[in-house]
This record gives sequence, C-alpha cells and structure tokens, in this order.
Amino acid sequence: MPHAPRSKQAIRERVWSLLAERRVARFPGAWGRIPNVTGAEAAARRLAESPAWRAARVLKCNPDAPQWPVRTLALRQGKRVFMAVPRLRTERCFLALDPGRLAGREREAASIRGAALHGTPTRLGDLPRIDLVVAGSVAVGRDGARLGKGGGFSDLEFALLVERGRIGPWTTVATTVHPLQILKGAIPMLAHDIPVDLIVTPTEAIACPRRHPRPVGIRWAELAEEKIREIPVLQRLAGRRARGPGGDRHRPPTRRRSRDADG
Repeated sequence: MPHAPRSKQAIRERVWSLLAERRVARFPGAWGRIPNVTGAEAAARRLAESPAWRAARVLKCNPDAPQWPVRTLALRQGKRVFMAVPRLRTERCFLALDPGRLAGREREAASIRGAALHGTPTRLGDLPRIDLVVAGSVAVGRDGARLGKGGGFSDLEFALLVERGRIGPWTTVATTVHPLQILKGAIPMLAHDIPVDLIVTPTEAIACPRRHPRPVGIRWAELAEEKIREIPVLQRLAGRRARGPGGDRHRPPTRRRSRDADG
C-alpha cells in the first residue's frame, strides 16, 4: 500500500476493500467495523511476548472481535481487564473482568455478551491505573498513527481515563492487526486521536516512536450537546464544569465533532 489517501474515510474504505479482496476478513466482514482478521489469535500470542504485556496487571481493551483473543489471554494470565459499556450509556460505564472469579470461563467472559453477564459495572472514578490499553484499529502507521472505525468512542474513553489520572505516561497503547492494515503513507491525526506505542501482527511487534501527542483530556468544544446528553458520565462532568471552581460558569459546548472522529 504505497500511498495513503487524503481523508480518514477514504483510508478506511481502502483497507476494508483490501482485506475483503485478499480474503483475510473473517465473519462478519470488514466493512464498517474494526475488522476481524485471520491471524488474530497469533497476534494476541505475540503481544503476550512483549515487555509491556508482561509488566501489565491491568488492561483496558476494546470489545471488538479481533481483540477477543487478547482479552481471553489476559484473563487466563491473571490480568484484570476493563471493557467499556457500549456507547458509554450507563453511569457505571466500564465492565470489570476479574480473573479470580472466572476460572474456566475466560473466553466466554471476554466476549461482548459474556462481559455484560460476568463483568462488574464500574464507575469511572473506581477504575485503577491502567498499565496497557489495547485498541482496535482499521489502519495504523509505523510512526504510531492509528485510525479506528470512526465512531469516536475509543477516543472518548481514553480522554475520560486521562482526565481521571487512570491513563498516563506509564500506560502503553498497543494494537493487534493484520499486516495489510499497516500503511506506508501518512494517516491524518487530530488532537483527539489516540496514537499507539506498539503494533503487533502475527509475525512481528513494531515499537513506534511517540511522534504524535496523546489526547490530554476531553475536548468539550468538539462534542455535540446531543452526545453529552446521551452519555451519563459526560452529563455529570459537563454539569460540574459549568459550575466551575468558585462558581464560575463556562460557556456550554455547542460545536459538533468532526466527521473524521476516530473510534
């Protein structure tokens, strides 16, 4: 893939098409999602060989199918795993998976349905510090640039955890992908986009320079009021922000996020 297209959506569509054409996308297909690709299990095993993985005790992982083996392996190795509630639709917006309570049921609990059944709903403020974030990707670059499916929720989850001090300089951000998802051309990165420190395929682990700055918190001006109303934790934080220290009031956010929001 010698040249990257200009827009994020063009890049997504190019990668989805390529994965489908090369027949490496598994059920339910590549388009419109974090693609479930062949080799996901091998990529998870290779990730588990990395120093960042071995040092990690607490993971935050996306719920998508290609990272199911990552979540399963983490639980089998005694690591605590946190997954976000879909669309952050509850105040207890993360599900805590405790390996001590899941012996023999790790794979089931690591699925989306299983996490809802076996996970403990947890408030943002009750999460521990996160050692390793595993993010799903549509495309990545060796410079650490990353592109998700465009929903914006991965970015928002990351920003919330940064603001609460649960993610910091100590946190490694990794992704597992098929080699065809690694682009040679540039991937546009905006201030809310999450770069990665480690790209893992079934055959290699690629350490990325921290060339792209990480998000430093919630970018309120880019959030639509409708989205704030739909997410309880954002409603609460927006209300606290509006009151401000010493009773100062802030102008409420009204501008919508860019259509190229990540996720």
